[in-house]
Amino acid sequence: MPESKKKKVFEFSLLGRVFHYAAPYKNRVYGSIALSILLAVLAPLRPFLIQLTMNEYIRPGLARGLSLKERMESLIIWVTVVQVVLLLIETVARFYFSFITAWLGQTVVRDLRVDVYKKVLGLNLSQFDKTPIGTLTTRTINDSEAINDIFSDGLIPLLADLLSIVSILLFMFVTDWRLTLVCVAPFPFLMVATWMFKESVNRSFIRVRNAVAALNAFVQEHITGMQIVQAFAAEKREAAKFNKINREHRNANINAIFAYSVFFPIVEIILALSTGLLVWWGATRVMHVPVAEARDLSGKIVSFFLYLNLLFRPLRVMADKFNVLQMGMVASERVFRVLDNDDVLTTEGSYSPVRVKGKVEFDKVNFAYTGDRYVLKNISFTMQPGQTVAIVGHTGSGKSSIVSLLNRLYQIQEGRILVDDVSIEDYRLDALRKSIGVVLQDVFLFSGSVVDNITLRNDAIPMEKVVEAAKLIGMHDFIMRLPGGYHYNVMERGSSLSLGQRQLLSFIRALLYDPSILILDEATSSVDTESEQLIQEAIDKLISGRSSIIIAHRLSTIRKANQIIVLDKGEIREIGTHEELMGIGGFYSKLHEMQFSKQGAAERKVS
Repeated sequence: MPESKKKKVFEFSLLGRVFHYAAPYKNRVYGSIALSILLAVLAPLRPFLIQLTMNEYIRPGLARGLSLKERMESLIIWVTVVQVVLLLIETVARFYFSFITAWLGQTVVRDLRVDVYKKVLGLNLSQFDKTPIGTLTTRTINDSEAINDIFSDGLIPLLADLLSIVSILLFMFVTDWRLTLVCVAPFPFLMVATWMFKESVNRSFIRVRNAVAALNAFVQEHITGMQIVQAFAAEKREAAKFNKINREHRNANINAIFAYSVFFPIVEIILALSTGLLVWWGATRVMHVPVAEARDLSGKIVSFFLYLNLLFRPLRVMADKFNVLQMGMVASERVFRVLDNDDVLTTEGSYSPVRVKGKVEFDKVNFAYTGDRYVLKNISFTMQPGQTVAIVGHTGSGKSSIVSLLNRLYQIQEGRILVDDVSIEDYRLDALRKSIGVVLQDVFLFSGSVVDNITLRNDAIPMEKVVEAAKLIGMHDFIMRLPGGYHYNVMERGSSLSLGQRQLLSFIRALLYDPSILILDEATSSVDTESEQLIQEAIDKLISGRSSIIIAHRLSTIRKANQIIVLDKGEIREIGTHEELMGIGGFYSKLHEMQFSKQGAAERKVS
């Protein structure tokens, strides 16, 4: 871990931000602190009462010749009854302490995870272009869960252990300071061992977390791309890579196990050494003190033996809890890095019409994903309500960027984009996006039923509307042939459906939400001829009566467009109808000629 990272672990402002999420539950926090103080006070009371019983009741009773019955009555009263009551109180207090700290941790994690997910939902799309999905998933799930340990196994339990240690040591010093110094003489060795153990386990934990991240990334990637792995007979090579990553994970865990295996026996040896010193000092001292003091010494030795066991109990786990706290703080730093990400839409208007007419205007728009590397330069065009505009051009010419800007998925650097003569920055974001329907080339379907993917789990949409839209697109009969019909599980990413079927489902979704502006982004570029015909019929129904922007790779699908915009390297080269652009013999006609000459050559080759 870099030195700067280590320093951040102890950054109190970071710890304060974590506990800010516990502020709504401050009564629970105060309750856990009160219980930790109570437990610290209760911890040394039982050894003290045993010492008191031996010195004040058992030995004086023996000296006065009291009967066995009388001595047992004193023992039962002071040792059995009081000790059992204290034990019950301590047990109940410890239960509530453990429950409250665990409850606090889980509740804080719940609230924090909700905030992180809301933040992720509001990030500009550029963040998802440059941040791996696995990273954001880890921040939302794993790192948030690690913050729970700050409460359940970290700071509050650590403070409770420290209070117990201080309380026990105070009782020991008050009882006999010289005997206490003798008993704690081996403690420097314990401190060195604890520090070495903490550092060793911390390094191992970091290695384990990195290895787990590598394993998750490797497995996720290769399961997703299993078709490629098997198609190229790369199973053995990929298995060897997996074994190497898995071996690192095992070795990191073994190092941690080794540290635990060494540390705990060392603690037991130091405890035995302290106990030995206690017995040696007590036995030596008995021979050099008056009889009355010697009698009291026996009670002290018994109580100190119990004190030492109580003292070493938290000392065994403090180093481990400190590591848990440390890892929780590192995780919180990662989570707050997501929450502090300012790459979000900074402006959002209040304009929220019931329905937009569908006029779209780009006015001298310049846009770059990063820096000044502009992918769109001086883009200007107007689409009237109800018109169909097609955008064509080579790959990378900026076609998809235009529709992303219309949805405000990215922020433009220069120029204006207007819908119904109102800047899109003046619209409420949800009102703007509800007015624009998007059908992408790569249709994404969620795990779940067909109807869930069509409605996006919007309970306000009745089933009758879904069936009506499916019939209009021509998909109802196909859906009803599926096992379970509209409740058929399409599996992850819609893997149980063909590309054309997934595309048609997305058309039903777009039609159901009835947008005023429809965007079709390469909707027919990757489907077979039969599916393309079905999709083209669905497109004709979709675009009827609404403003439509069609990004097309196959020029045969856009001949009826009211306006065709030809893009090249982020600039508009030509604008016009199909006939107008073919007549001028420019960029569009060359694209058309090139595409259809390739298509003709392919058909001749097949025949």
